Amino acid sequence: MKTVKQVLDIKGHGVLSVKASDTVYEALEMMAAHNIGALVVTEGDKMVGIVSERDYARKVVLRGGSSLKLRVRSIMSRDVCCANSLMTVDACMTLMSEKHCRHLPVIDDDKLSGVVSIGDLVKVSLDEKEKLIGHLHDYMAIG
Repeated sequence: MKTVKQVLDIKGHGVLSVKASDTVYEALEMMAAHNIGALVVTEGDKMVGIVSERDYARKVVLRGGSSLKLRVRSIMSRDVCCANSLMTVDACMTLMSEKHCRHLPVIDDDKLSGVVSIGDLVKVSLDEKEKLIGHLHDYMAIG
């Protein structure tokens, strides 16, 4: 089973972030421009939360709010589920399922080293299963 480090080595360690003082609209623009569903929220060089499309839908749209002047700090999730680079893909998927989160910032030695999404993990898991099926098929063809 692959580790988070291996997933990040494939997808990249880059992290897109917004400041807690940025507007929700600016965060949405960045998510749309990069085709992603969440951004790490920072104050200085410290991660203080995560903001997602789900936060926007539930905390702005459903309440009839506007994203133009509303600040990210007012809708971000502060209690962030995190992973470390030694965790397996399965362990991350279990954590995400239990905590109902779709994005995991990866923290190693108190530093943010990347973010993995449920989509990243599902892709890696499916790729591994396809390889296993191929190996089993080859094994059965020989024997």
